[in-house]
Amino acid sequence: MTVEKKLLTSQWFAVYTRSRMEKKVVSEMDKREIKCFLPMRKVLRQWSDRKKWVEVPLFNSYVFVNITQKEYDSVLQIMGIVRFITFESKAVAIPLQQIEAIKIYIEQGASDYIAPETLLEVGANVEIIHGSMIGLSGVLLTIQGKHRVKVDIDCVGQSLIIDIPKTSLRIL
Repeated sequence: MTVEKKLLTSQWFAVYTRSRMEKKVVSEMDKREIKCFLPMRKVLRQWSDRKKWVEVPLFNSYVFVNITQKEYDSVLQIMGIVRFITFESKAVAIPLQQIEAIKIYIEQGASDYIAPETLLEVGANVEIIHGSMIGLSGVLLTIQGKHRVKVDIDCVGQSLIIDIPKTSLRIL
């Protein structure tokens, strides 16, 4: 691939935002017509006088952007963005398959998954081999009771708690 063609090919990246600025960053990106993705989840919050369902980011302080290398600097100029998620001083491109898996997870919700049935060891590298999140890989961090496993997704630097059958996981 030539350098010029590589500059025009868009890829997904994760940007780190200031605390609780994710929605404002996405709003500013929309104004600038920059393709972005902020996965949200609903949680029940309790105050002293009431309970309320609110939407919060799935990954605190992270927003995903689909940009070309030419747009890299313009994204950093958006108020609220701290930096790109990097490895060895280079922004880490996130595979489209992982972005799609997160989107499907958000759309379907954790309730669509059934309880794990087989034993896995904490610390194992795993890949999802069945279901809507097929191809997603990471490290098994914890097994939370009978129904939940916590998997650290590659390239994102955050943990995503998902309910899946253990038979849908493969140790790498």
